[in-house]
Amino acid sequence: MNRINQKLKEDKKLLSIYFTAGYPNLNDTAKIIHDLEKYGVDMIEIGLPFSDPLADGPTIQESSTAALRNGMHTELLFEQLRDIRKTVSIPLIVMGYFNPVFQYGVESFCKKCQEIGIDGIILPDLPLDVYQEEYKTIFKKFGLINVFLITPQTSEERIRQIDAVSDGFIYMVSSASTTGAKTGFENKTQTYFERINAMNLKNPQIVGFGISNSDTFSQATRKAKGAIIGSAFIKHLTKNGVEKIDEFVNGIR
Repeated sequence: MNRINQKLKEDKKLLSIYFTAGYPNLNDTAKIIHDLEKYGVDMIEIGLPFSDPLADGPTIQESSTAALRNGMHTELLFEQLRDIRKTVSIPLIVMGYFNPVFQYGVESFCKKCQEIGIDGIILPDLPLDVYQEEYKTIFKKFGLINVFLITPQTSEERIRQIDAVSDGFIYMVSSASTTGAKTGFENKTQTYFERINAMNLKNPQIVGFGISNSDTFSQATRKAKGAIIGSAFIKHLTKNGVEKIDEFVNGIR
């Protein structure tokens, strides 16, 4: 069973952390992953930096720009993660945009992910129908879960299509905006969480965008299986480097 599916079966609310590979320094990637697992994070999303990040707010955009400037690229990320499964057991997901994957070669990219021990991929700009028609068999061949995003504006028909195709979790974007930390969720966002919960989808949902502290984590996970924190953690890395990761994680739990 895929590590993501195993983790989703645990009787707890899951904390997933996103960070940009190659930030704040080029060779910090593996240390950040080790420390996040050490201090109790359930899943990790490793951001593959891209020059035109459509869904990312300024914090993650700036980290991607810095990582690219540092020299991060796809082949180097794979090299950094080559031995990661010797010491890390929690699910690892690569999150990025389709262009670098396409340039690398979709099958070659997926094969490399399988060799390293990556469990899933999130590509917000890969359309559902294109995935089904052209790439689903490749992802399945290499045991990778493709995670799709939904927003408050996604139609019920579309959500059910995504649910039917998915075999892990659904990334439930909290608002129709870019990534970024918030202090709390509006009533309409809470209503959206409740509406999705009432649909009784077969795949659990994990909320992303706008989670930055214990309060927003608690709000996001009342009706969902877990939550993803990205921008707030990037800000922590900007301020502290790779130190005090335990303080950040403990502040969420």
